[in-house]
Amino acid sequence: MTTFEGEEKALTQDVDLKEDILKEEMTVEDGLSIGKMEHGCKHYRRRCRIRAPCCNEVFDCRHCHNEAKNVNEVDEKKCHDVPRHHVQKVICSLCDCEQDVKQVCENCGVCMGAYYCDKCKFFDDETKKEQYHCDKCGICRIGGRENFFHCDRCGSCYKNSLRNGHPCIENAMHQNCPVCVEYLFDSLMDIAVLPCGHTMHQFCLKQMNQHFQFSCPICSKSTTDMSRFWARLDLEVSLTLMPEEYRDKKVWILCNDCGRTSDVHYHVLGHKCAGCGSYNTRSTPPPSTSR
Repeated sequence: MTTFEGEEKALTQDVDLKEDILKEEMTVEDGLSIGKMEHGCKHYRRRCRIRAPCCNEVFDCRHCHNEAKNVNEVDEKKCHDVPRHHVQKVICSLCDCEQDVKQVCENCGVCMGAYYCDKCKFFDDETKKEQYHCDKCGICRIGGRENFFHCDRCGSCYKNSLRNGHPCIENAMHQNCPVCVEYLFDSLMDIAVLPCGHTMHQFCLKQMNQHFQFSCPICSKSTTDMSRFWARLDLEVSLTLMPEEYRDKKVWILCNDCGRTSDVHYHVLGHKCAGCGSYNTRSTPPPSTSR
């Protein structure tokens, strides 16, 4: 074999190798993109369904299972949630092949979820949510790992803006929303952390405000800065004279915001805390005098 023939053969092999690599990359890329955002349910866009380990039935996701078994189930004995970490089988939405949980279908090679968490057995094609897994929470979160921190006392991930400014309440996220009574820790809805440290759905808080409810349903502290409203109420109180028989009447009040008790003049529009100036107060018995 001449030197020229050897170089030509080596060049041919190099070209073939590059073509094989390119085909392999194209196959992987096709698997990542084929059918993406075309399958799933109202909760997630994904290219697989799960077989629930608790009842052996097939659902698009665990939320679909929980709605079917809890919201729509008449028999309370049959109500239950799917244990997400126990899911062992998934069914590819493109070829219907049932298999062990993995990101890429072993039969057709399609990627069943652009985001995949082996710990949560979770698939999602909407990567713009910026999903990430928090080991301390034990579940996947959205919003980008760099934008959140885990508060050990509250027991959940919070936005970085709250790192040095939120009152910690033991397991604040491991409770039901005080308005709609849905469990907050793994809720799909946005969560609001109130100034008092308690938590509830952002939507439920908005609904409360629209109905002029501005106090925490749990501790009754104000859910937002009410200083402008208190100033407006000051003006209304000053312009609304009480009948003469009530002008010297006084009542004891407890401030829901600062916790101080005060002896103030009675007024039909509200009672202002002598400490912080809040009108978020309620009547209370006078303090007992020790003998």
